[in-house]
Amino acid sequence: MQRHHYTAMLFLFFALVFSAIASKDFLSMYQPDVLYPSPSLTKQGMLSDYFAAIKGTSGDTPVYYFDSGNPGATILLLGGTHPNESAGFMAAAVLVENARMTKGRLIVIPQACASGFTATDPLEGCPTHFTISTKSGNRTFRFGSRGGNPLHQWPDPLVYRHFPSGQQLSGMESRNLNRSYPGKADGSFMERNGYAFLQLIKKEKVSIAFDLHEAAPEVMIINAIITHEKGNEIAANAVLNLEFEDLKYSLEISPKNFHGLSHREWGDSTDVYPFLMETSNPIQGRLRGVTNEHLILAGNDSFYKTAAQLGNVRITYELNGEPLSLRVARHVQGFRTLVNAYNEQHPENTATVENIPEYQAVLDRGVGNFLK
Repeated sequence: MQRHHYTAMLFLFFALVFSAIASKDFLSMYQPDVLYPSPSLTKQGMLSDYFAAIKGTSGDTPVYYFDSGNPGATILLLGGTHPNESAGFMAAAVLVENARMTKGRLIVIPQACASGFTATDPLEGCPTHFTISTKSGNRTFRFGSRGGNPLHQWPDPLVYRHFPSGQQLSGMESRNLNRSYPGKADGSFMERNGYAFLQLIKKEKVSIAFDLHEAAPEVMIINAIITHEKGNEIAANAVLNLEFEDLKYSLEISPKNFHGLSHREWGDSTDVYPFLMETSNPIQGRLRGVTNEHLILAGNDSFYKTAAQLGNVRITYELNGEPLSLRVARHVQGFRTLVNAYNEQHPENTATVENIPEYQAVLDRGVGNFLK
């Protein structure tokens, strides 16, 4: 056999090895993250229970129900609308594994954009997973993409036209769940998923709903509560109460001419009071350096630290970063305070959520202490 044949075979061998490694990593993104619901779970279903057309697709996702058995308000909480915003998903997971209702109901969807958990954003160099230590061992979770997996909805149009407003956005936003509402029964993959969420809100007569997010530190809406105008008083009372706890949240009103977002379309299309919360996550920013699992967990980046010292971003880095524990703690505390503010305004239709960790406890002991 000639020498170049051996060279070709060697190249082929290494190509197969690298392909096998890449295939293993690719397939691991399709392995679902396992949650261990609290004993108070009364039912577990799927989003497709509200719109059968998404059954069996990569958009279908688990729904967890906690029913006190006592009449009251119904709360809906979504995490993972953007799967690269890990604090939203992890805060929802903490609720699933700890919450107990004594009045009303709580419905939690930890991975709202299930499709986005099967891929990472191209050209970003992001890790596919991150690991959290718990009292009984390590648990690994997926780090996904901002939008749905392009394999599930392809190709992106040059321009995305929101239904029904006709608002025009970049084509890649067609895979963004938080630009898809109120959805469309015969629309694209993501529009059908948005439609399913609206059917859930209507069928379950949800009273108050949450959509948990994160944003780059240089974005103005970090550490904000964004609300539809009908929830302005509830949000204002919550922000004031959080100030008393030395927690600063800004209040933002949903723009009436920016369509497709949960806080706008849920409020316009249903009776629900919708709230979206944002924390600060350096892994999403343009100033970041090394992009790895440590950045997800510790939220510590030297470039952002310098920017904070120069006063160029709104974060303070008082904890030497924006760790996952801080971001989850803010989401959980914001959720608790907004529910209390809603209850004060609607004494005839309240909900009581118990056994969710306090802000300082999550900060001091870490997220893993509240996972099974």
